[in-house]
Amino acid sequence: MSSRISAGRWVLHLDMDAFFASVEQLTRPTLAGRAVLVGGLGPRAVVAGASYESRVHGARSAMPMAQARRLVPGAVVLPGRMVVYRVVSERVFGVLRSVDGTVEQISVDEAFVELADLAGAPADAVERVAEQLRAQIKAATGLTASVGAGSGKQLAKIASTMAKPDGVRVVPHGSERAALEPLAVRKLWGVGPVAEATLHRFGVETIGELAALSLPEVTALLGVALGTELHGLAQGVDRRPVAERGEAKQVSAETTFDADLSDLASVRRSVAEMAEHAHRRLLASGRAARTVTVKIRGGDFATRSRSETSPTASTSLATLSATAQRLVEGALPESGVRLIGVSLAGLTGAVQEQLFETDSGPEPAHAEVGADAEVGAGADQSLGRLAGPPEGTPNTPIAELPPEPDAAAGAAVDGAVATLVGAPAEQPVARSWRAGDDVSHERHGHGWVQGSGHGRVTIRFETRRSGPGQARTMSADDPELTRADPLASLD
Repeated sequence: MSSRISAGRWVLHLDMDAFFASVEQLTRPTLAGRAVLVGGLGPRAVVAGASYESRVHGARSAMPMAQARRLVPGAVVLPGRMVVYRVVSERVFGVLRSVDGTVEQISVDEAFVELADLAGAPADAVERVAEQLRAQIKAATGLTASVGAGSGKQLAKIASTMAKPDGVRVVPHGSERAALEPLAVRKLWGVGPVAEATLHRFGVETIGELAALSLPEVTALLGVALGTELHGLAQGVDRRPVAERGEAKQVSAETTFDADLSDLASVRRSVAEMAEHAHRRLLASGRAARTVTVKIRGGDFATRSRSETSPTASTSLATLSATAQRLVEGALPESGVRLIGVSLAGLTGAVQEQLFETDSGPEPAHAEVGADAEVGAGADQSLGRLAGPPEGTPNTPIAELPPEPDAAAGAAVDGAVATLVGAPAEQPVARSWRAGDDVSHERHGHGWVQGSGHGRVTIRFETRRSGPGQARTMSADDPELTRADPLASLD
């Protein structure tokens, strides 16, 4: 990019405000104005999203959920509903891609935009365009967004943070250094904990202090590649292009357990669950996969992974899940299992299923989850205490436990998965309802579970369209009460 073009360039950074929590407040109107935390509910869970009402008390994304709940004791804690977030995200990016420019999507709620007709425009014209984009997104989704604008990606990103929540901030050309100078050096892209500590040791605390150093001084501290890039960014020079990102190279799903898994049947069942979640994303992408990878982290925090690549790509859940199950044996630790992940790679739009492949699934896996002698000597040596539960510990099947929320997939394992891993037939049990579940009642319509216990469940019947609704408590076994599609709360 030439200096002449760079001088008149405008990059916009759009960031939805507290996206996950805002979607929950939108579709569950009683929560508007209340502190909301979105994420897992177990002791190892982290915050995926926090409303601004929670953030004023110090809660934030990626914080341990237990810590966030201590900071905001009155917060409403909900499991993530990725299916709803994705639909809202598609509407946001539908607006962005309707304009004449390049859109670089960073995540479900964040993007850089470079509009062709803004090159050389004055700052007030850029601000008007940013406000128009925000208004269009509000009309399409009901949610607010913040937009920053500057001569490059770094300035645009920083400006959008300054604009939050629900605002616009434009850094005029020529004022880049003044805008950056007072900010902490960690605000610069590429400055992580190590680089920050190095700079602090030499008295460099702000971006202005970094910009005041000579290039040889910075490269001596941080190396040629990183030092050269950061020195330019600190000066307000950012020529990185805005470019459409390519398709993801893999789809995956993983979960961390509240308590380490200690028996092989539970491990296999969880592998099947993660394979199903990854398979859903594979189908949503319209592609097929050749490579299956299983990742297992033990109680000792060591991570082991095993992969297998097929000569042909597949979209069959039975085929892909059977491969994942075969890979489990070689990745098992001697201690319990803390985390399980399954990823599908080698993605292609050309699908050529194996000859005579059916959907009947692999042969029954009862032998694999039965007695140690049926598993095989090699598995016995690597299983350690996983061959069975600790002495005196009940071996409760995973299917009888409340499902752990999955923010990335938002769905529980169904009976087909239980059959796939060779679980015994389930006996009818009383229904259990988790806080945040979407439900439907024949007389009261769509709602969400606020709480349950002792055979009773309290449901708030409301959607985005209905406005704040009434809470009703009823029997957990009410025959008119069923699970519902989360998207019904949106439209």
